[in-house]
Amino acid sequence: MKTFNKSIIAALVLGTTAMGAQASSWENESKDAWIDGKAETVLLMNTNLNNFDINTDVKNGKVVLTGKVESDLDKELAEELVLSLDGVTDVDNKLTVVKNVDTKNKKMKSDSTESDLTDAKITTVITTRFLFNSEVGGTDIDVDTDKGVVTLNGTVGSDAEKQLAVKIAKNAEDVRDVVDNLTIVAE
Repeated sequence: MKTFNKSIIAALVLGTTAMGAQASSWENESKDAWIDGKAETVLLMNTNLNNFDINTDVKNGKVVLTGKVESDLDKELAEELVLSLDGVTDVDNKLTVVKNVDTKNKKMKSDSTESDLTDAKITTVITTRFLFNSEVGGTDIDVDTDKGVVTLNGTVGSDAEKQLAVKIAKNAEDVRDVVDNLTIVAE
């Protein structure tokens, strides 16, 4: 009887451990799929990048970017956008530059180009955060950025939603100021 009990206990322990590992694997895969969807969305929403030429793969929170971009700036922008997402632990940027605008002989990269790319990154990050936040109606808010100053236009359902939208915008990296032009419309 003691051997039988030990066998049952051993089987239960092994079965529970295997189920726990399986559940953990499922949770990691789900989290990675969620991150992959967010990465694809943030790249799609950025008008400076051709999302159809950029592929994302996620394993344990690490995003691998493959594909092609037109410049070193685009490569850097794609990495920064993905790195700014919640849940991303690291980015392995394997993007290939096919038409490099930033060469050593021709200095076409100017302060205004860097500012424009930073503004594009800010706009994309804030818009993405609005879309993934269930408390903010992200599709009703237009985000414009000029030299780090974010302007929010559109409608929200309450004062709390308006305050949250402004806070999300102010907390984004590289934002210098936020202009709140949001209107509260009762639903």
